[in-house]
Amino acid sequence: MSSRAGIVVTGTEVLTGRVSDRNGPWLAEQLRILGVDIAQIVVVGDRPTDLAQALRFLADTGVDLILTSGGLGPTADDLTAEVVGWVQGRPSELVPALEQQIADIVTKLSAGRGWRVDPEATAAATRKQALVPVGANVLPPVGTAPGLVVPVADGRSGPPVVVLPGPPRELQGMWPAAIADPLVLDALAGREELRQQTIRLWGTPESELAATLRDNDAKLAGLEITTCLRGGELEIVTRYGPDAQSAYDDFAAVIQHAYPETLFSLDGSTIDDQVADSLRAGRLSIATAESCTAGLLAARLTERAGSSAYVLGGLVVYANRAKEELVGVPAELIARVGAVSAEVAEAMANGARTRLGADVGVGITGIAGPGGGTAEKPVGLVHLCVMSDTRTVARKIQVPGSRADVRARAVLIAMHMLRELLAD
Repeated sequence: MSSRAGIVVTGTEVLTGRVSDRNGPWLAEQLRILGVDIAQIVVVGDRPTDLAQALRFLADTGVDLILTSGGLGPTADDLTAEVVGWVQGRPSELVPALEQQIADIVTKLSAGRGWRVDPEATAAATRKQALVPVGANVLPPVGTAPGLVVPVADGRSGPPVVVLPGPPRELQGMWPAAIADPLVLDALAGREELRQQTIRLWGTPESELAATLRDNDAKLAGLEITTCLRGGELEIVTRYGPDAQSAYDDFAAVIQHAYPETLFSLDGSTIDDQVADSLRAGRLSIATAESCTAGLLAARLTERAGSSAYVLGGLVVYANRAKEELVGVPAELIARVGAVSAEVAEAMANGARTRLGADVGVGITGIAGPGGGTAEKPVGLVHLCVMSDTRTVARKIQVPGSRADVRARAVLIAMHMLRELLAD
């Protein structure tokens, strides 16, 4: 059986939703790569009793390792190291060498950033971060806070706890040292390879996939299959051990046979991967003209490094005058059919392509809401067009939901239209 771990994400800002949790999912995937299964991810605020209860809860589930993120800073609410030590039966003590190391880091940071610091307050904060549970292994700081690996005290039972900082850059930078720690290696000695594969469908309802899974239930032994619908994309994630590889291969073949029209990724690649790869492979350039999405498609296309090789630019043409002057949409056309129309979307795509000298152009115009709709053109109506010099793909969609929902769905559909155009 694979080793199992639990994760405790701390911070009232995460618990209340003011900050999204990036650490829990990242740690879960890194552990999966190592062959470690995840039992629970628990989010708690900055109350010591809640953190202690979460640690005890995970220990009682029989996990081999617990990881925490956050609560290692110098302020009064940063209590993770102290609470973990208390739960593990190891009181904290000052480590002078660590105190000096943190002080040197703070001095260098303060000088580089021009901070004016109170020496007394800085010394107190440094001292707090240098308090370490007795018997814990220290992970060198990436920022100012050290990490810790805290075993249970002698005579007790339970897993070690890896204490990591909250800022994702610091946590990820500390990860190699954490997994190389002797206490962690010993706790995970029983881990086995845990494979994970992702298949993506576009436009297939979960109910249809559920029926397919039921019909093939006898073939799925040894596979842990989870599904998630994301704005029209149906993601199928399968986890399994090496001995179930043939079962997974059979399952993938079933999906290929059942959904030849909607299967767009058998290897886990995303729509963003595929559009970028197709543009690079064809040595094609792209330009966008966006109204209701206001540059969100251009932002998505340029999110990855190296996108300047194929993205020439994007035009946000919200007002009709901008549509006319920047991408050359005829004023007569807008007056005749309206700015939200298939004809204007096509003119925008063509204008983006010709004005910027691109091989591929995209035009998006719609009513994102919450106001501005009419009986003929309600909120959520979007017209999209992608074109090359040889082909044009156009769509009219009606998207329910909030303004953000309409814009996000329009961008995703535009990406799939690009995939369709570039596949030919």
